[in-house]
Amino acid sequence: MAQQEFLVPVSRYAQLKGHEAAVYALSASGNARCILSGGGEGWIAEWDLDAPEKGRLLARMEAQVFSLLRLSSGEIVAGDMNGGLHWIHSADPSRNRDVAHHRKGVFSLLEAGGNLFTAGGEGRITRWSIAGQRSIESLQLSAQRLRALDYCPQRHEIAAGSSDGNIYILDAGTLDLRYTLERAHTSSVFAVRYSPDGQRLFSGGRDAMLRAWDLGSNWQAGFAEPAHWFTINAIAVHPDRPLFATASRDKTIKIWDVQSLRLYKVLEPFRDKGHPHSVNALLWMDDYLISASDDRTLIVWNV
Repeated sequence: MAQQEFLVPVSRYAQLKGHEAAVYALSASGNARCILSGGGEGWIAEWDLDAPEKGRLLARMEAQVFSLLRLSSGEIVAGDMNGGLHWIHSADPSRNRDVAHHRKGVFSLLEAGGNLFTAGGEGRITRWSIAGQRSIESLQLSAQRLRALDYCPQRHEIAAGSSDGNIYILDAGTLDLRYTLERAHTSSVFAVRYSPDGQRLFSGGRDAMLRAWDLGSNWQAGFAEPAHWFTINAIAVHPDRPLFATASRDKTIKIWDVQSLRLYKVLEPFRDKGHPHSVNALLWMDDYLISASDDRTLIVWNV
C-alpha cells in the first residue's frame, strides 16, 4: 500500500471534547456554523465551530447512537444500536417520538425525495413519511446488516451497502432493485458515496479496499486500491470541491481527488495530531472536515 501524497495544506483547527464514549455519527445542524454528534453513551450534542470548546447536550438516548441526521424540515433523527428510531424536536421536546422498528441497529439515515430512508441490522431498508413520522414501506434486501446508504439525484437511485459484501442499487421512487454489485467487497461494505456529478460511486469496507465504480460503463470498478491498513469506516465527498475523504480503523484520514483519485493528504495520529483510535465518521462543512473517533472526541480540520 505504497501511496504518494500530493500535499495540500491541512491544519488542525480544534478538538471537541465532551462525549464519554466513542463517537459514531455526525450531521450538519440547522446553523451553518454548527454540527451534531452522536455517541456510544447515547448523547446527541451540538457544537458551534466559532466556539468549539462549548458543546451543548441536545438529547439522551438509552442506547448507543449509531446514525444521526438533521432533516431539511428541522427535525433531528437518530438511530440506535437496538433498532430504535428517535425523532427529536429540540425546540419542542413534547413532539419527540421514539419508534421501535428495525432489529440489530439502525446504521444509516438518508433524506431523499421528501422521505427518510433507514438501513437496519436485519437487512431491511425502510421508507418513512417525514411529516407523519411513520414507516411507509420496507424492503428486505439482505440476510445481513445494511450498513450504508447514499442517494444520487441525477439517477434518482439509492445505493445500499451490506455486510454480505454486496451493494444494492434501488430506484428511489419505487424501491425496485435495479442492480446488485455482487461481492463488491470481500466482507462488510461500511461506506457508499456518489460523486457530485453522479458519474461514480465510491465504496469502502472491512477489507480496507477503496473502490470507484464507473456508472457510465455498466458498473465497472474503474479503481480499486487497498487504501488503508484496516476497515474503511466512512467516506465523505465534498459537495462543492473535487475532494473526498476516507476514515479508517487504522486511525488515519485520507483526502483524495474526486476525478483523478490522486491521494492528496494522509492525516496521522502523531505527525498531524490526529485521532489515536479508530476514526468512525466524517463530515464536510465548507473548508472544514470534521472527524469523529473511538477516542471520544471530534477533530475539526481546516482544508
